[in-house]
Amino acid sequence: MTAATVSPLPEDKQPLVARLIDGLEAPALQWLSGYLAGVAVQRQGGGRPAPAEPVSVAETQARLTIVYGSQTGNAKRLAEELGRRASSAGLVARVVRADVYPLRELKQERLLYIVISTQGDAEPPDDARTLVEFLGSQRAPKLDGLHYAVLGLGDSSYPDFCAIGRQLDERLAALNAQRLLPAGEADVDVETVAQPWLEQALQHAREQLKTSTPLAKVTPLRTARSVPAWHREQPFEAPVLLNQRITGRGSDRDVRHLELSLEGSGLRYAPGDALGVWPTQSPALVDALLRAVQLDGEMAVRVAEEERPLRAWLSDRRELTQLTRPFFSAHAERCGDAALRELLQPASRDALATLFSRWQVLDLLRHHPAPWTADALVAALRPLAPRLYSIASSQAVVGEEVHLTVSHVDYALDGEARWGAASRYLSGRSENDTAPVFIEANERFRLPADERDIVMIGPGTGVAPFRAFVQERAERGASGRNWLLFGNPHFDSDFLYQVEWQQALKNGQLHRLDLAFSRDQSDKIYVQHRLREQGRRLYEWLDSGAHLYVCGDASRMAKDVHQTLIAIVAGQSGRTAEDAEAWLNQLIQQGRYARDVY
Repeated sequence: MTAATVSPLPEDKQPLVARLIDGLEAPALQWLSGYLAGVAVQRQGGGRPAPAEPVSVAETQARLTIVYGSQTGNAKRLAEELGRRASSAGLVARVVRADVYPLRELKQERLLYIVISTQGDAEPPDDARTLVEFLGSQRAPKLDGLHYAVLGLGDSSYPDFCAIGRQLDERLAALNAQRLLPAGEADVDVETVAQPWLEQALQHAREQLKTSTPLAKVTPLRTARSVPAWHREQPFEAPVLLNQRITGRGSDRDVRHLELSLEGSGLRYAPGDALGVWPTQSPALVDALLRAVQLDGEMAVRVAEEERPLRAWLSDRRELTQLTRPFFSAHAERCGDAALRELLQPASRDALATLFSRWQVLDLLRHHPAPWTADALVAALRPLAPRLYSIASSQAVVGEEVHLTVSHVDYALDGEARWGAASRYLSGRSENDTAPVFIEANERFRLPADERDIVMIGPGTGVAPFRAFVQERAERGASGRNWLLFGNPHFDSDFLYQVEWQQALKNGQLHRLDLAFSRDQSDKIYVQHRLREQGRRLYEWLDSGAHLYVCGDASRMAKDVHQTLIAIVAGQSGRTAEDAEAWLNQLIQQGRYARDVY
């Protein structure tokens, strides 16, 4: 909907407003709306328009600031929800992404909420790196007048669950800020912890700001985006159109190309977005787990107002293929095993991480038996959460379809099969089946709005979004160059979408393709080696304004690529390693270096 349909502006002014707000993200729009509200108040009182200064002390004392750092969008969604609730309660609130938050304003803040995720091995999200580094440095000011609260998001299958949230919570307290409520630590079933935390945070905000003088309310120029009919809590049953293995017979990896129909759903997505999939657990795994705990799957279990058989809870409501720290801790207490309790100590962090990478819930139950009741088991297991897959298609090309590139996680442990919940679920879908799906927007992983060059680094299934990127750029006739770096073990069996890439090169839709097949020679070659070989060319592209994208494994590949980029920038520009990393961080803040890592 355009501004013309919701605004009383004179007709000749409407195009100017549309041009002004075009391309602005939420933080900029929120600042602009606040500034214009101030102008309106000044003019109604006969005064002159207020100057466009960042913020006044009076405003900070009368306002709630919500800062978020988000990699996949959950922290952003919760921060915006808190902002809407605060506004509906009559409070003055602004929601700001961490990388555009003016750090100079921190000392003036009086009420600050931070919603932030932890990525991989205790890393901050890309958009919050500067904020986290600043608060941890000696430059951070004393915050004697600040009241704050932190909501952390994470994954308890990692030993350093919500580490960044805890780090910021402790650091703000050390800077003399006053904690309003304990830091929230939300697992991948985000809403379980997040919703009660938001309620408490809102109540504290009311109490802190109840004596403040409210600023003028602002009617938005554009209506809020409507909630789609199908979403995370109400997924669309998408018919499977194609499920095709795209690795060769000799490959030890089973990678699938899936095509699903979105016909009639009204769902829309952009290149860079993800498809959320709600899996169900394998019946064989559920049966094995029931035998391990010696419980009847037909026993009724009640959670809140819902009663279901134990088997049903385990099949589609509980996480079974990933161990989590809370469940591990609860089981250690039940079986009284000192060795398990020792693994929960800080000194055993690496050993616990190794165990979590190998064992699933079933392995813990078998190796360390302990008595469980049905009710206690369901309560202790983490709720099943959807899996997000980078979309491998452009909707401008495939219409009411969505394509995925899925690696079937399938391995043996102690001679018995193990697998990933969602990858097994999807790999087993046939053309007569459906899959419950929804769209998860990823606004920080977008093609440039202009015609700039792009560099795409996507080994393995990390190549998925770049298939969408190239399709989209070809469809709209973008003039910028496209450079793809792809890696996998073997050329003959693991070259995903080989024919498509070769055709794109021939058609001029892909301008450069660098390949790294790690096991086709005695020395392993990865994408970072190809980056080093092309260091001069890469720096020239980036220095000339190109956008850089990385997608794939967060634990090793993304870190190795980042360190390689630092070395390339330092070597090609004469910067120190520290200055080279600062230059790359500037690209992140500008949206020119984006990562979709997992």
